[in-house]
Amino acid sequence: MNKNIEISAIITAGGNSTRFGSNKLLEKLQNLTVIETTILKFIDLVDEIVIPAQKETKEFILNSPIYNNKIKFAPAGKTRQKSVYNALLTCSNPKIVLIHDGARPFIEKKTIEKIITLTKKEKAVIAGTMAIDTIKQVQNGKIIKTIDRKTIFQAQTPQAFDFKLIKKIHETFKNKNDFTDDSSMAEKFGIKPTIFETSINNKKITTKEDLI
Repeated sequence: MNKNIEISAIITAGGNSTRFGSNKLLEKLQNLTVIETTILKFIDLVDEIVIPAQKETKEFILNSPIYNNKIKFAPAGKTRQKSVYNALLTCSNPKIVLIHDGARPFIEKKTIEKIITLTKKEKAVIAGTMAIDTIKQVQNGKIIKTIDRKTIFQAQTPQAFDFKLIKKIHETFKNKNDFTDDSSMAEKFGIKPTIFETSINNKKITTKEDLI
């Protein structure tokens, strides 16, 4: 165990990019790929990066000029939740862990720094943006309610936690695989994460149009 590890970042890279049609993490953004761009946003701000990755992505990173000994890998799970849990088991017992989508390369370093600072006090902090459009609740194709958008945030990543807390949460729910993000698990556990409003540019690449 490395006692000098205070902040770890988990960067998820275990998905199959089904909607994209190819491995979106290896698509180019100017001179670097999506996954390289994402890694570089974190590498100077944390003590280690743990990447639950598919074989193709892992081999690419290992041969990338940005690869260094801060980076290590965990097995990719069948779901994002399982991949993150595998990565938590691989972390070197840090105080804080940030969990971020590998396909979200536009995160700003100042946002990462702010979330790290907040997590030292709050134990659970996530990035998000306030809803811009009017939000409708729909049932069977019919609008049944208009929701006040002033109370609605769209969750993003990174989502940062006290390491021991989020590991305990994952262990509690490891046999329930119906969570879409880590903050949902924290809420179910009884934690109320703090949300930090960030840029709408911190979008996740899902389709080829997103690269434009």
